[in-house]
Amino acid sequence: MSTNPQSNTRSILGTLRQLLSDPMGLIGFILVTSFVLIALLAPFIAPFDPIKIDIIAKLQGPSLEHWLGTDQLGRDTLSRLMYGAQIALWVAVTSIGSAVCIGAVLGSIAGYGPKWLDNTIMLIFDTLRSYPVIMFALAVVAIFGPSLTTIILIIVITSCPTYGRLIRTQTLTLRNAEHTLSARALGLSAPVILFRHIMPNAIGPVLIVASMDVPYVIALESSLSFLGLGIRPPTPSWGGMLNDGYSFIRNSPWLVASAGLPLILVTIGFTFLGEQLRDTFDPKLRG
Repeated sequence: MSTNPQSNTRSILGTLRQLLSDPMGLIGFILVTSFVLIALLAPFIAPFDPIKIDIIAKLQGPSLEHWLGTDQLGRDTLSRLMYGAQIALWVAVTSIGSAVCIGAVLGSIAGYGPKWLDNTIMLIFDTLRSYPVIMFALAVVAIFGPSLTTIILIIVITSCPTYGRLIRTQTLTLRNAEHTLSARALGLSAPVILFRHIMPNAIGPVLIVASMDVPYVIALESSLSFLGLGIRPPTPSWGGMLNDGYSFIRNSPWLVASAGLPLILVTIGFTFLGEQLRDTFDPKLRG
């Protein structure tokens, strides 16, 4: 069956118009778009090199030259925040994207496959979710060492059971739908039915949940970096900047404020946008 590009375009524009008609959705859209643009354009719009040390200019307050001041090594705080946004976006997109893919595959197999396979996959999910995330993260970091790859691995392992369970629930509902039964009657194989007829109809709620998990992922990366178990210096990280600012909070409070504000705004932006997306695609959940 062919699709009409003009109809698809009108549908997308209508969804975007409905999304932006609500003040909460508009605020979320602006904050999320600003975060993504700053992260992508950081190499072009950052006024200074984020890792260049200038001891003479250390711990300077906000000024016309350094809008958000400098840190204990004289590095420009605004530039480091912009590059920190790049790291945060990379961690969020890579880890959540991988977790959604793995969870979607395992969850759909669990929901469509035999009972013993469903029980086995659910046991694995329950085992992974039984450990507190922070304790699990500390154990993994202690074994493999702090790095960007380690943080992404931790997030993928702890997040995929959530998406897998959600996909499984959707699959259990769709496996007896008319289009699925028709595809089965035509002799289509189980993988074809899963990837062509079930997963496209089940992935929507998962993507909404994933968008609302972005601030959690960014906060987890920042927490580990704050504890010295995440991104290693001199790579800019919001959590690392919070740790640096905490050491000089009495004399230079702008460092903590500058690093903490983006975390708050990103959390608000993705939460508002996710709530409005949920209401847009599932009107029964309004209110």
